[in-house]
Amino acid sequence: MNIIDAMRMPFLQKALAGAIIVGFLASYYGVFIVQRKMSFLGSGLAHSAFGGVALGLLLEIEPLLIAVPFTITVAVAIIFLKNKTGLGSDTSIGILFAVSMALGIIFLSIKKTYSADAYSYLFGSILSVFNADLILGGIVALATIIMSMKYWKRWAYSTFDQELASSDHVPVIRDDYLLSIMIGFTIVIAMKIAGIVLIAAFLVIPAAAARMLAKTFFGMTAISVIIGTASAIAGLVLSFFLDLPSGAVIIMVQAVIFLIFAIIRGIVPKV
Repeated sequence: MNIIDAMRMPFLQKALAGAIIVGFLASYYGVFIVQRKMSFLGSGLAHSAFGGVALGLLLEIEPLLIAVPFTITVAVAIIFLKNKTGLGSDTSIGILFAVSMALGIIFLSIKKTYSADAYSYLFGSILSVFNADLILGGIVALATIIMSMKYWKRWAYSTFDQELASSDHVPVIRDDYLLSIMIGFTIVIAMKIAGIVLIAAFLVIPAAAARMLAKTFFGMTAISVIIGTASAIAGLVLSFFLDLPSGAVIIMVQAVIFLIFAIIRGIVPKV
């Protein structure tokens, strides 16, 4: 079967649309995660989403409906704990990450027949992308584009100097809540394609690769989005023909791109 015949399959068309949405969202928000040195946030929220998925499986409700509010609650709680208790971001994430994972394990241990569904969320599956996933992803992507017109400069300012941005009357804390919520949405959407286990890498690798070549934050964002979207498409197609988990193949494609960029960065002298 060639690529043209494969693209006529409805399930692969849905998976491709999902991969493009996830590639865009993860690589866009990944630049803020990488530049703010908060890579653990992606991993923490991804594993927190596991608790919501497990609860949905236990209650026999669409896991997405439970995972969204569950993950958003954890994202808000992380910022709240950091601001109200003086704990570092990594400490707040670690606490909520552990509690959410523990709850997920308990929920799955209560439900005896969960292996197939849980596997698709843990490791990603192109067969598990449905219309509801695409609708939610499309809404979040559209909201991201609209918000970028108003908030991107503020988010970028706070990313490089939070104290200076706050003294310039930028609502840093409110923006942190908003950014964390959008990252939470992105992680829930990415579960079907990348899988919970690999979402953190999906958020970090394109942005890290872009950072090596870009001279400006805008350039880093643009390059990251291009890498994230292109690698998601290429990885998804490869995973279909190789009959391998989509999330893992996408990450490997991104890793190759990162390696190429690292080699280029090492060869080309700084200007």
